[in-house]
Amino acid sequence: MIEIHPPDLPALSRRFPTGSSGPATIGEHVLTTGNGRWWADRAIRPSSVAASCAGYVVLRGVPDALTPETLAPLAGCRIDAPPRFLPALGSAFERLTPWERMTWTLQAGPLPASLPMAVTVRRLEATDTEAVHALGPDASWLSASWGGPAGLAASGHAWAAVGRTSRILAVACTYFRGTRYEDVAVYTVPDRRRHHLALACVTSLCADITARSHTPSWNCSVHNRASRLLAWRAGFRLVREHVHYAVGSPVARDRRLSA
Repeated sequence: MIEIHPPDLPALSRRFPTGSSGPATIGEHVLTTGNGRWWADRAIRPSSVAASCAGYVVLRGVPDALTPETLAPLAGCRIDAPPRFLPALGSAFERLTPWERMTWTLQAGPLPASLPMAVTVRRLEATDTEAVHALGPDASWLSASWGGPAGLAASGHAWAAVGRTSRILAVACTYFRGTRYEDVAVYTVPDRRRHHLALACVTSLCADITARSHTPSWNCSVHNRASRLLAWRAGFRLVREHVHYAVGSPVARDRRLSA
């Protein structure tokens, strides 16, 4: 795939559905925030296009012109693609692992979440960049869709539970922002889990999303029981299940020639 730059994006973005929950939100997020990249199998009249952000890819179109070399830039990502793309993906990468996912949307009120003393929930601001960075490598994925800690802190789309020393204990954010849905992500520091901090942050974030006339959505693995339980307590309900594909390294050239 070759990277497509802003002047050509409006035409490509029409390949993706608008106002949809789930993976399609990635394309809208990349287009509206500038975080992420757009790809196509060729510069003129592409038959396949992709949007990528934070290690996730949405691939749409027709795979007829795709080759292992064309798909190589998508190595190491988690790809949402229709079944017609699976033969091309299977021949391009050393590994193609199905990853069963669930998409939820906010449909009910949240359960109450009481906060410990000296903990407040508030919107993050640009001045919180260092506090987001201090969450460490385990939380680096949380800010990836905003370009890093500075982008997340200044986005206006993150709410955190903050302790007396201004340490961030938990944070919920819009991970991918679409025109109708905003996909929610959450992280709690290990020593403060099971204190309802994540629920309190998600509840505040969802109220903020709803005030923008958008609908909160939730995306998680079918095997992530903790995420599913938190989603239910926050008022999310399942709308559908789907599959992403985790792909490995590109298939070596000598292996392709011997196939």
